Amino acid sequence: MVFSSLEFIFIFLPAFFIAYAAVPQKYRNFILFTASVIFYGLGVKKPVYIILFLLTLLLNFIVGQFIENAKKTKKLWLFFGVAFNFWWLIFFKYWGFLGENINALFKTGLTVKDIILPIGISFYTFQNVSYIADVYRGTVRAEKNLINYGAYLTMFPQLIAGPIVTYQTVAQQLRTRTHNIRLVEDGLKTFTIGLGYKVLIANQLSGLWNDIAMIGYESVSTPLAWMGIFAYSFQLYFDFNGYSLMAIGLGRIMGFEIPKNFDYPYLSVTMTEFWRRWHITLGTWFKENVYFPLGGSRRGPSKTLRNTFIVWLFTGVWHGASWNFIVWGLVLFAIIMSEKFWTGKFLNKYKFIGHCYMILIIPLTWLLFAITDFERLGVYFGRLIPIFGKGGTAVLENDYVTSWETYRIFFVAAFIFSTKLPEIIYKKIKNSMFCALVLLAVFWGSVYCMYKGMNDPFMYFRF
Repeated sequence: MVFSSLEFIFIFLPAFFIAYAAVPQKYRNFILFTASVIFYGLGVKKPVYIILFLLTLLLNFIVGQFIENAKKTKKLWLFFGVAFNFWWLIFFKYWGFLGENINALFKTGLTVKDIILPIGISFYTFQNVSYIADVYRGTVRAEKNLINYGAYLTMFPQLIAGPIVTYQTVAQQLRTRTHNIRLVEDGLKTFTIGLGYKVLIANQLSGLWNDIAMIGYESVSTPLAWMGIFAYSFQLYFDFNGYSLMAIGLGRIMGFEIPKNFDYPYLSVTMTEFWRRWHITLGTWFKENVYFPLGGSRRGPSKTLRNTFIVWLFTGVWHGASWNFIVWGLVLFAIIMSEKFWTGKFLNKYKFIGHCYMILIIPLTWLLFAITDFERLGVYFGRLIPIFGKGGTAVLENDYVTSWETYRIFFVAAFIFSTKLPEIIYKKIKNSMFCALVLLAVFWGSVYCMYKGMNDPFMYFRF
């Protein structure tokens, strides 16, 4: 089940909020926990994954108690908890990839089976690890109530695609939080904006990327190839940002402040700035649990280089069990380090040049992210920059003209909503009847598109 589905909006969500509002506040975490497990169960392909999910929840809850109460074995319990969590992530997400590469490298015959990835495992693994690490560091007290911890970890708004919510962010809210009409209204508006981003922009632009895949990368013109990778860049942003906004909106209705995950990243003038604005909660997790424990930037340039390399290697690996994600992470490391030591000051000083630089570099890096097969990646890169390609002729003459006529309204919308202008206008009209009517139009327009089957799964579910 996904947020942008009729079943979620018209069946699951009303049933949940009726039950949530009907019980006293002290039982609402239990309702949230129960509903979230049901939500997760409706999305997984194997029922045993529900048992695994609940097992990891229970074990991390217990490990947190042991870490807090142990005097001489804190590190041992932390190691056990981290190893347990990452073992399951490695097994489900990377076992096939490791087996294939071991077979290729050593000419062995390891049996490699396709293992269905439990939905959301990358996100809830990171949340479990951040919880026991924070208990170990003493930044939070271990949760003594299993239902509270269950409500934190399983909270359905952020369970399967983030944002990555740390326990310390919501610890107080799990015990007492505010519920009022203003928060409900604000949450519904935020949810509707996110739904519009996902259904009315991201899903529509996905059509162009899918069209290009059907035509064949070798058979599109250079202008259409560039249009395609820009479409993919916008699709990824509005898909993931839309989901994050929906999560924030649903959390707000329940009295939770789920952290912001995007801060207009396409307005950045450097890749360094971009990754401070994109998937903020993931960057924060790596900073607090990998970069700082390794020493951060406090031990000189060489250690800073090493620590940043490790973070970006892990960032690439986290996104997928494929060499293209590893290369993607290392390319981003190289770009960010070049900005740190050479080009960053110039790009920040001359912002127009910085924006032009980012207009080119963002879609090129997303190309590494979008295409997992290196041969097909090379073909597409050759269409983007023909002097590096093998030549070829577009199947349809002026193919980009036809595509532009079909998708231009969505490109214009994506460009405008990538800037701060809509937010500025929204803040001024937020409480007006006009704003309510616009959001109603967005909601029912999205519902119509979902009803007509014009919907795609969230892109970040596969991570």
